[in-house]
Amino acid sequence: MRTVLMVAEKPSLAQSIAKILSKGNCTSRKGLNGACSVYEYTGNFEGQTVRFKMTSVCGHVMSLDFIGKYNNWDKVDPAELFSKAPTEKKEANSKLNMVKFLQVEARGCDYVVLWLDCDKEGENICFEVLDAIQPVMNKGCARERSIYRAKFSSITDTDIWNAMNHLGEPNRNEALSVDARQELDLRIGCAFTRFQTKYFQGKYGNLDSSLISFGPCQTPTLGFCVERHDKIQSFKPETYWIIQAKVFKGKDSPLTLDWNRVRVFDREVGQMFVNLAKTSREAQVESVTKKEKTKQRPQALNTVEMLRVASSALGMGPQHAMQIAERLYTQGYISYPRTETTHYPENFDLKGTLKQQANNPFWAEEVRATVEPRIHKMLTVKHKFLTLLLSLGAVFTGSDGWRLYEYITRHFIATLTQDCKYLQTTIDFNIGKEAFSCSGKTLISPGYTAVMPWQGIPLEEAMPDCERGDSFTVDEIKLVEKQTSPPDYLTEAELITLMEKHGIGTDASIPVHINNICQRNYVTVENGRKLKPTNLGIVLVHGYYKIDAELVLPTIRSAVEKQLNLIALGRANYQQVLQHALDIFKRKFHYFVDSITSMDELMEVSFSPIAATGKPLSRCGKCHRFMKCIQAKPSRLHCSHCDETYSLPQNGAIKLYKELRCPLDDFELVLWTSGARGKSYPLCPYCFSNPPFRDMKKGMGCNECTHPSCQHSLNSLGIGQCVECDSGVLVLDPTSGPKWRMACNKCNVVVHFFEHAHKVLVSKSCCDNCDASLVAVDFNKTRTPLPAGDTQHRGCVFCDPVFQDLVELKHATMRHSIHRGGGVRRGGRGRGKGRRGNPKKPKDKMAALAAYFV
Repeated sequence: MRTVLMVAEKPSLAQSIAKILSKGNCTSRKGLNGACSVYEYTGNFEGQTVRFKMTSVCGHVMSLDFIGKYNNWDKVDPAELFSKAPTEKKEANSKLNMVKFLQVEARGCDYVVLWLDCDKEGENICFEVLDAIQPVMNKGCARERSIYRAKFSSITDTDIWNAMNHLGEPNRNEALSVDARQELDLRIGCAFTRFQTKYFQGKYGNLDSSLISFGPCQTPTLGFCVERHDKIQSFKPETYWIIQAKVFKGKDSPLTLDWNRVRVFDREVGQMFVNLAKTSREAQVESVTKKEKTKQRPQALNTVEMLRVASSALGMGPQHAMQIAERLYTQGYISYPRTETTHYPENFDLKGTLKQQANNPFWAEEVRATVEPRIHKMLTVKHKFLTLLLSLGAVFTGSDGWRLYEYITRHFIATLTQDCKYLQTTIDFNIGKEAFSCSGKTLISPGYTAVMPWQGIPLEEAMPDCERGDSFTVDEIKLVEKQTSPPDYLTEAELITLMEKHGIGTDASIPVHINNICQRNYVTVENGRKLKPTNLGIVLVHGYYKIDAELVLPTIRSAVEKQLNLIALGRANYQQVLQHALDIFKRKFHYFVDSITSMDELMEVSFSPIAATGKPLSRCGKCHRFMKCIQAKPSRLHCSHCDETYSLPQNGAIKLYKELRCPLDDFELVLWTSGARGKSYPLCPYCFSNPPFRDMKKGMGCNECTHPSCQHSLNSLGIGQCVECDSGVLVLDPTSGPKWRMACNKCNVVVHFFEHAHKVLVSKSCCDNCDASLVAVDFNKTRTPLPAGDTQHRGCVFCDPVFQDLVELKHATMRHSIHRGGGVRRGGRGRGKGRRGNPKKPKDKMAALAAYFV
């Protein structure tokens, strides 16, 4: 029996699709990576009985990056990243072992059906999956087709079976357009970002941003925000005057009239018109116009409109809204949320979808009253593609998920209802020789606004019955002074509109670019989801304008996006488009570097020199003068005498460490700590930025240093392998007494032990059972927990029965993830594979502790 492997984009999708296609008769098991399940059943495929295996990936299998040495900021000229630096595809998440998992499941399979999301990114993932599995699949005859692509847009029985019965092929051109975008963004973004970050963080101490990033889409996005800021700052209010007139007839309420000239900017001219109007105490009706008007129902919802509404009406940031929409999709509540179209497909079952809403208490009445009569007519209309639609009832009332779901549902129902109709009445008046008018609206038929009431025609006072020639008494006529007002800061919704208009980003990436400029501290989100640029964001954009305006204007990126779309359509060569765009930005990069002093002049006005920032903390190992600790992001030490800056771990506090010095470079050690309930370790500022040993990476502290004899190193203080992670070593924290603890140098595991001990020393001897280093403990004689009042004991933390009740595993409280480089896996105390080799994982007591979370 032949085997068909089917691959979805997410585990939840794989489960839903498998249940539909197997009609619930499938078995399941966990895959070797622990993240993806495999669903198996027997069925028919291409006229034969086959065994189906349905599984998934977790988004992209691979990611693009530079090869190892080109990721070292200090040793590589950023200009080399445009052409000389080779790139490679690496596993997007190495912990998932996705390639190995796919190969294990694909071995022996004859066919593959790709159920990846139906957009360009989905096509790209198709080929990532194929690259992994094709070498291990069975080889059929040359003419036999083995690769299939399923196209679907919602997780409904109808849509899934329709996709299965009309399988196509993956689109290589669309996948190539994604490859081109990834490489452009990587090379251009990294080159500019590395240069800017190193240049400005080496000169200014209060930039308050850990990364001075540049992105071909991110920077024009910021440019829109700063452009609006500049208009606000340069705005000069002007005084103008309007004529305000009120008239009435009989006992009716007064009408406020609009002046047909609208406004004048000269007070004397305005007063002249008032005087002319005041010659008459009556307002003559010149004409009464009644016109039936239509407010058109909305088109089908696309991604950009959904993001606009989520921000402006629901108060959700675009990134948050997109995450919610994708979750609703994978749970089967809506169709695929990434779509550019505003049309439904001609084979979409509108009637069936609406019937699912006929019993929903929130909008059932509107569905039955306004939609049912039009269904059969709507089904005859031909449309092309599916956008967001409702497929199931919701069960999450009150949450952000419910609010977005409700809007999408109401919008969908509204697209199938009648237009809203109303009567607009306009009355034109003459007061003296000046023309005035007023107008009002009266609802005829609510149409789609019954299901989207916030778009309804507001209730207004009825217009008086009158006809040409009627007279109204002038109640008041006066000149009113006003001032023009500046525009407000861009809202997220307005920014999304500008990005779409100028072709910056895709419907899927727009939220990412907006989120990036917020995360980089280039803009802040104010009340009403308004985006206010920070000093750093303003200076960067002004600097780009000063050096090369095309770096921040949307024109070049928009042109590149058009070229990428041509690749997707098969009308442009992938390599030629990529090389052409890189050549343009390479020349711009060199000119930017040569002209950086122009931006520097702007920086000097807003930010303090690094030498004038921070407080003295520890001594430099080169000149032995005090270096200043700069707390603004990113935290770092700066020696003004040597003009050198040294990186520090982020998201914690930095203190001087007992004025002790590193034996390698004579720099004073500092102590990083995440707080009383967290973890801490000493580090040498120079070694942290310049690893002294081959097996060390940048960003390692003394708790990962393999110095053979230093009293602060892993070799001296390492005790045993972490009880939870595979690569960490538990290291004694020598500053933690009298509440002693050891902490993993990789994860956030903290082990508390030996409270009230005078001393805890790590021995050179190892445990015969688990290879962990033995510890010698000296307790306070009045509070010793040892039997018979003993104060000293030496043994294994994990295996010694005397120590068992004195050990407690916890998890450190971390402000954010620990910022440090990775490291090699080491034995018990960092001695590598020495005489005892790698230590075994502690058993018994620590195995029980691993299940104890505090």
